[in-house]
Amino acid sequence: MITTEQTSLQPELPPYFLPRPPMDLDASLRAAFDRLLAEATQRGPEEAIDYTLDAPKWQFLCYLCDEHNVLLHGSGVPDIAEFEARQSNDTEEFGNRRAVYAASDGIWPMYFAIANRDGPVGSLMNACFRLVDDEGNRSRPYYFFSINDDAFEGNPWRNGTVYILPRATFEQQPLDDSHGMKAQIEQWASPVDVRPLAKLAITPDDFPFLAEVRGHNMERIMERAKSDPGGFPWLAE
Repeated sequence: MITTEQTSLQPELPPYFLPRPPMDLDASLRAAFDRLLAEATQRGPEEAIDYTLDAPKWQFLCYLCDEHNVLLHGSGVPDIAEFEARQSNDTEEFGNRRAVYAASDGIWPMYFAIANRDGPVGSLMNACFRLVDDEGNRSRPYYFFSINDDAFEGNPWRNGTVYILPRATFEQQPLDDSHGMKAQIEQWASPVDVRPLAKLAITPDDFPFLAEVRGHNMERIMERAKSDPGGFPWLAE
């Protein structure tokens, strides 16, 4: 079990970094989440989880990452039987390798699942991290989400699937410096292929930050990133 310690660490960050909404999970709901995961992994990934709980799906997914030895991957493809390690193209060393990538957070992969990359979404800017102080206390997760601004003129969202993966072969991205503190990016990589344990179908309405997704002009972002590589997310003043 991977238990996330909830702390009083409340870092002062720019308002464009969005904190994870509060989760008040009582013992009954936690038990229901545990049962649903056990049933899903026993059944396998051929069928999507029959989710009938009143709690929003993002809470279920966040709970899985916080309390179980699993990671998540979001996709618009609903029937992936095995994730193949593939060469990625990223400016960060950790993300520029041949690997399967996944997240130790329930909300971040939902963004990738619902972004309509077969349609008008051609550029994604995003982040998911916790800040860590000198004593090892961790903040709640913070997020940033943006797509190319002209995508909003079309249909930027789609239904998607979040896959639940075993954590055994993955390693987490190393701690990084951010805003004067250490940042733990919730990204993991596996150098070998990974078969999912289960999957959950989601819609854009399941994503809790749908109204907060920003738009960006890719050409301007590239210019700002070139002049200030560490200035993510390169917003205009």
